[in-house]
Formats: sequence, C-alpha cells, structure tokens
Amino acid sequence: MSSRQQSIPPLAKLVQESSRIRQQIVDLFRPSPEKLLLRSDVDLTPLRNHYRKSALAKEADTFCLWRIIGNDLVPRHRKGQSRDNVAFILDHETELQDCTKHWLLNRIFDSDEQAAIIELLDRYDQPYHCIPFDLSEYARQSWDLEGLPDSAFSVSESSAKPGPGQRIDARVRRLKNNYAINNNGARNAALSLGRSLAKWVLPWDGNCFLTAEAWAAIREDVRRQPFLPYFMVPMTRTTANRELLRPEFAPKPTEEPQIIFRKDAAETFDERFPYGRRPKVELLWRLDVRGPWDRSPMEPGDLPKPALSPDAGYYARAGWVARLESGRPDLEVYRKSWKHRGGVRDEAIVAFLDGLDRRFLERHLDRTALAFYDEKKLRAVAQGSLPEFKESLRARAEEALSRGPYSVTDKTTLPPSGDPHDYWHPAPYWWPDPNKANGRPYVRRDGHRVPGTELYEPGSEQFDRTRLQRLFDDTTALALAWRVLGDERFINHAANLIRTWFIDPRTRMEPHLRYAQVRRGHNNDEGASTGIIEMKDLYFFLDAVRIVVGADALNTEEDAALQVWFQEYATWLAKSEQGTAEMHQVNNHGTLYDVQVAAVAAFLGDAPTLVATLRRAQERILQQFAPDGAQPNELRRVNTRHYCCFNLQGWTSLSRLLSSSCGYDLWNYTTGDGRGVRPAMEWLFDSLGTGSWPYPDQGTFDRRRLQPLVWDYKRLYAEPDTYGVLSAELEPPKLVFHPHDGIAPFWALASDYNVK
Repeated sequence: MSSRQQSIPPLAKLVQESSRIRQQIVDLFRPSPEKLLLRSDVDLTPLRNHYRKSALAKEADTFCLWRIIGNDLVPRHRKGQSRDNVAFILDHETELQDCTKHWLLNRIFDSDEQAAIIELLDRYDQPYHCIPFDLSEYARQSWDLEGLPDSAFSVSESSAKPGPGQRIDARVRRLKNNYAINNNGARNAALSLGRSLAKWVLPWDGNCFLTAEAWAAIREDVRRQPFLPYFMVPMTRTTANRELLRPEFAPKPTEEPQIIFRKDAAETFDERFPYGRRPKVELLWRLDVRGPWDRSPMEPGDLPKPALSPDAGYYARAGWVARLESGRPDLEVYRKSWKHRGGVRDEAIVAFLDGLDRRFLERHLDRTALAFYDEKKLRAVAQGSLPEFKESLRARAEEALSRGPYSVTDKTTLPPSGDPHDYWHPAPYWWPDPNKANGRPYVRRDGHRVPGTELYEPGSEQFDRTRLQRLFDDTTALALAWRVLGDERFINHAANLIRTWFIDPRTRMEPHLRYAQVRRGHNNDEGASTGIIEMKDLYFFLDAVRIVVGADALNTEEDAALQVWFQEYATWLAKSEQGTAEMHQVNNHGTLYDVQVAAVAAFLGDAPTLVATLRRAQERILQQFAPDGAQPNELRRVNTRHYCCFNLQGWTSLSRLLSSSCGYDLWNYTTGDGRGVRPAMEWLFDSLGTGSWPYPDQGTFDRRRLQPLVWDYKRLYAEPDTYGVLSAELEPPKLVFHPHDGIAPFWALASDYNVK
C-alpha cells in the first residue's frame, strides 16, 4: 500500500470528523446560555408527548422563508436600500438546507421601485407574491384619534407644549400605517402562504440575511426541539453588508428576534399594532419572551399590553440572523442610537403617510373647478330649469351693478396702524371705560353694539365689515348670474370688484386681519382672534372668483397676483398669533377657521393644508359634538338655537368643500362612540322638530334656516321620510339668508357631490 493511500482515514472516521467540525461551527454562533431569557417554570412534558403522537412528528423538518419587502421610509432608510439589500441577498446568500426561499412584496407604493425589484427576482428565478397598494383604499383609512390623553391634540392649546406625547403624530396615523406599511398584515400573509409549503414558516423582514453558519445553527436548534411551536432567532445589526462576507465575522445577536412558526402554531401577529410601536413585541409579550423591549416605557395612546397566550413559554432560541444595513449607519449602533433611531423612524412614518395623503388629493384636486356650487345645476338653470332661481339671480345681479367697486381705502376712519389698506373693524360690544380719562382699556357691554358694527347699517361705512360682505355677496351674485344668463355686464363688474379689493396697488387690502375686532387698550390695539370669522364667506366667494377667472375676465397676471394674495393670507392664518388662537377655538370659530383654511387651500391647490384640515376637523368632531349629537359649546351661548344651527351649517360647508374638491368623505365619518355630522343633524332636527326648543334661548330664530340642513340630510343619507314633515314645513325654499345665518346665497345651487 502506498504512503498516500495510508494517509487517508477510513470513511467512518471522516464522517465523524466532519460532523464534529460542523457542530463546533454551530456552537460557535449559538448565543451563550447566560444571554437566553427563557422561562424555566414551564413544564414542556405534555407538549413533547403530544407532539410525539402527532402526524407532525413523522414529517420532515422543512422550512419556508418569506422575506417581506416594503417601502423605503426616508429618512429612516436610504432611498433604494430595500432593492439594494435584495440584490445583496441574491448575490451572496447560499442555498439553505431543507429551506425554500420566497419573497413578499408588501404594498410598495412606488411602481418603478416595485418593477425594479421584480426584475431582480425574475433574473434569479425567485418565487414571489405581491400585496398590491391601492391609493383609494389607503385614502379611506382614517386617523386614529381615540384613546389619546387629548383626543383633539392638535386643536388643543396644550398641543403647543412639549411633553410625553411627542410621538403622538405617528400614533394618530396608526390606521393609515397599518394599511400602507402593513407590517403585521404582511407577516400574517406570509405565515398563511407558508403553512402549505413547509413544516416551519419564517415570516421575516426583508433585510434578514443568513450565512451558512447561521442557518446551520438555526436548523440544528429547531430539529433538536421540534415539539416547540415557536423559535426566537435573535438578530445582529450590521452597518455594512460586506462585513457578513468576512470569514472572521463574529455576530452579536442581541436585537429583537425574528420568529419561526411551526405550521400548526396557534398564534399570529396582531394587525392592530402598527410599524414603529411594538408590532412584533406584542407577540413576544403574549409568548412571554423577555428581553430589552420590556424596559421600553408605554407612551400616551399606546395600545395596551396584551394578556399571555395559552402558548406562553412554548419557545426556544435558535441560532441567529443578520440584519442588513438601512443606509443610515449612524442609526445602527443599538446602545448609542436606539432612541434617536426611534425618533427618525417616527419622522419617516409621518413623512411617508402624509406624502400618500398628498398624492391622493393631488389626483383629485383641481383648483379651477367649483368647490361649493354645482356646475350641473348652474347649467340646468341656464337651460330653463328652476326659473325662480334665474329670476332671483338676475334681480340680485342687477342690484349689484349699482354698487361698488369696493376698497378698504374707502372707509372713513383709520385702523390703529394708520394704514388705510389694513382691514379695520372694532369689536362690536367693547366701549370706552367711563371711569378712565382716555377710556382705555375698553370694557365689554354685552348686548350693546358699537354704532356702525352692524352689517349694512348707517354708519358702517366707517369700517370695512359691511364693505367686505358686499364684496362677497355681490361678486357671487354677479358670477352666478353670468353663468346662467350670459350677460357680460355681470362678469365684467364682478372682475372689477375682485381687481379693486385684491389686486390694484392703490386700493388693495393687505392680506391679513390684524385689525379685525379691535378692543382699544388690549393686545397693543390689534384685533382679536375672533375677528377672523369676518372672512368666513370665502368658501362660496372663491367659487365666484373661479367663474370670473374661467371667463377670462381677469388676465393671467391678475390671476397670479390673486393667488399671491391668498397665499400670503393663508400664511398669516397659519402663522399669526391671531390665526393660531382662532384655530384653537372649541366652538363655531374653530369650525369656520377650518372652512376658511380649506377654501383657500382648495383655491391654491394646496394638498398638504387640505390633509391637515381634514385631520383637524375629525379632532373637532370629538371636541365639539356629544355622542348624542348635541353641541355643548354652542349650548353655553345666549342664543342657543342660532349657534347650534350656525355651527352645524359650518360643518356642512366644510364637508362639502372636502368632498367636492378632493374626494374626502367627512359627511359619513363617525367616531367610535357615534359622533359625527349626521348624528349632529339628527339631534338638531329632533330638538327643533316639534317647534319647542328645550334649551334656554333669548333670540328669535327663522326655522327656514333648517332647510339647507334637511336638504343635505335627505340627499346624503337616503332616508327621505325621516324628516319629511319638517321638510314640508320649510317649503318653499328661501334662496338668500342674512350672512349672520352662515348660509351661502343660492345655497340650493350647491354641489350635490355623491359621497360613496
């Protein structure tokens, strides 16, 4: 026998040596026992005996790995990082013994990015499944405003103060998060798909990478205790993917584990828990898997910690897995950056979801389209339907031709600034203090109006309030009359009204209301936040502007100047002390602030502001309405009937603006305890329906003010007989109300957008 033949060990010895080396490698990468946080008080004997008698015990230990690829969330991730990680896995990960690999594309919004990932998977002949993203379905997801310490958190004065609820911005987007990011939804989908493919299912994040050694350790650990239905695979975080290719790479698997499920495992992921707020930890809690996540404090609005599962303790640790880079190495060192990582993650969640909301609005938003009045109804009137409307419009427009144009410079007194271009109107119930030589600071005399502060009364020419209202009413009557009658005099005069008030440098108003409802001696002689309500009728006036612009009665430069004016006014509403204070109002002032903001945003095509206004409106529903539909804040006023009707009219105007301009359905939104526009209508109708108002009231009330509300109710909620008696009582319709009633002129020509 040659010396070479003598050096070859027998086959049995070779196999034994190979097995020994392989076990050494497995043991090298298995977490040390002192780091395992396992329950030692669980008797696994019944579980082991049950398994031995089951059909599963005779089934080979096969594995099905599903990697879930979602949207890159910038700035938590680098744009394109998910695709780069897929490429790294396909290029460098070895075949895994007894395991098939699958991919789940989870509601990827960017169609180009999804196509690029699919091209990669196809090139490597990888099986995949897609959960599609539907922007319209996403838009139906509401904000989750209930269960918070302050359900109206962005409307409340306290929202401006820092505190423990700083992460609430991400929390209130929980339902949107659960659809668009779909963290636990995708995990459950992978789990469901995998159960028919293998004995063990791995519904894992898409950035998981398995080295040969890591997989050997996992496989050995699972095969050693297959009677357990769950295995926890701790993760090691890497800042650079190439580190995993070094032979000397030493893992530190201390991160939140991935989970392996036996196909008959009873538990799944709770899809109520959103990405960023313990979506996987919630299941770890139920299974009583203990770790550093137990030290993370609960925050305002967090979903409660769940009870233990019947399967609690039925798990073991298995091997380890690497977490590929996110493109943000500064966020990947756990002990130094986990708090910062959480903050950046929340920032990314909010930015991504708000971007989707903007995308949806931008698809529907047309700043040139009428937002309040209905084009079809106007055409019908022009073609001979509703002749009483045509004649009333003609009469109003002819009357408007005899007035104006109006300018803030026409007033006969000056605001405290001394600039005639500043809008100026004193607070109507504030008078000089008779006990002070200069009368300041002024004092309130409730029920006694300052002369000239009543709309249209003699002496009101001193100030700008009547002049502003004439601008709104006359421009609207002229524009609508031109649309149905075609008389060029009407559209030309309407254009001149707009040009004089907003555009001509000699006569234009400065884009703010700093001197609306001034109380001398207060606030440096600047106006009160409540003065902003004097511009409340922008919502229908801006439709008149659209008609004038669409008729080419204003040229391109004038249209651009008008947009600049309203952009500056919108900035003042959002940033000024007065605007901020009005936004925080808990009654009709807050409602009509939102109506103004939404009307201007729709006119400017400002989708982000419309999104913010919609969310704020949903918070106001919790703030303003009781579960039975009552309006507690308006019932505190002297004229309770007026204010309940006035505020609800504001809500219908806001609902119409949001539905017609961008497709959002506020009409049918209800909170968990039943608050919403519809219940508020029903409460008002029931309270006024018998003619006996059951609350204190010192004013008179025109019951015909209910007709626009009844008309909307019958149209929207398909119950024509519910308030049929009330509707019949209010016939025939009153087409034009006093501006104090909060009803647009020719309200019956408003949009009847069909909410689905």
